[in-house]
Amino acid sequence: MQFIPSKNATIIVVDDDPGIRASLDSLFRSWDFCVETYSDPSELLDTGLPSGDCCLILDIHLKTIDGLEFQASLEQSGINIPVIIITGHGDIPMAVRGMKAGAIDFLTKPFTDEALLKGINTALKASHDRRQIAQERTDIECRYEQLSAREREVMALVASGLLNKQIAARLELSLITIKIHRANAMKKMQAESLAEFVRIAEFLGIRDETITRYHQNG
Repeated sequence: MQFIPSKNATIIVVDDDPGIRASLDSLFRSWDFCVETYSDPSELLDTGLPSGDCCLILDIHLKTIDGLEFQASLEQSGINIPVIIITGHGDIPMAVRGMKAGAIDFLTKPFTDEALLKGINTALKASHDRRQIAQERTDIECRYEQLSAREREVMALVASGLLNKQIAARLELSLITIKIHRANAMKKMQAESLAEFVRIAEFLGIRDETITRYHQNG
């Protein structure tokens, strides 16, 4: 199914040319997007990012900072936003460098509305996917917080590949007690199968690193 950007998604434009800002602002609003425009990157940093899906249209040549340097500073600051670079014909090598640094697309001026909309669609899908993954992690971490210390211990050992009887021996508990702890942990983590339970544990990075292949096979 083709991704359709939400109409309340926000397009952020950082360009020190007022004519380009006004033109893009008018175009994006005609497509029913929310729009924020800035002449200086520091204005964006002071304002912060919208809470919903968003992408950044970034000119390479800015008066106060090189666009690629700003792109790098966003990543270093942990600000995760898909970037579309806009550039003149002579700046293509710089744009390629920006793509290698994680930009979604680069467009050379003058670009068509169709090319711009295609790039925005790709960028907003990336934003949507990133937010979904972040929300999934938050939800899983909240469920993990509900586990008892023993249930977390059992979960880590299950993720490390140990069988119930091996976990029971390692923790010096009965087999039925281990089964109860595992069942409770799976229920709290909303895992419908052992495979999903292990996948969730791996997603959280939960694994008992002291477990060796010998212990797994023993």
